[in-house]
Amino acid sequence: MAGKSKKDPLEALMAIPGVGKATAKKLSDAGIKSAAGIKKAGEKGLLKAGLTAAASKKLMAGMTPVASAKKAAKKTATKAKSSAKKAVTKTKSTAKKAATKSKAAASKAAASSRKVAQKVVDQKKGTNTVKTEKSKDGRKGMTLKIPKSVEGMSWFRKK
Repeated sequence: MAGKSKKDPLEALMAIPGVGKATAKKLSDAGIKSAAGIKKAGEKGLLKAGLTAAASKKLMAGMTPVASAKKAAKKTATKAKSSAKKAVTKTKSTAKKAATKSKAAASKAAASSRKVAQKVVDQKKGTNTVKTEKSKDGRKGMTLKIPKSVEGMSWFRKK
């Protein structure tokens, strides 16, 4: 595990607008290491650190936009995260509704096709029995009556 790289402690202070190398050295010697430290120290703390009254006022005036910019950035990030979360939830909800609708449509189509198939089977069913008649030659039982043409067959329907 690598340790943190050692940076110049004055770099963080010099990144603040209005703070040069000399001012950063004075602040660092006074124990102020960051923008938050400058804000916490206030003008009195900056005067004790060795800055002039004009420099401390200028530095404090420059700190307000930095802090408000950080707050604005944080607020924007929070809003973006919230809106992204809402978009994901909405997308999931829409997908779930679409899946439910398609499942219902498929079920309805399947039921309709079964109904049509049953109707076709019922229409084509016909009678599968062969007609018989009483034997005329004195035998017991029945004699099959064989049709003389296709029209006489049980499966042939006249419409």
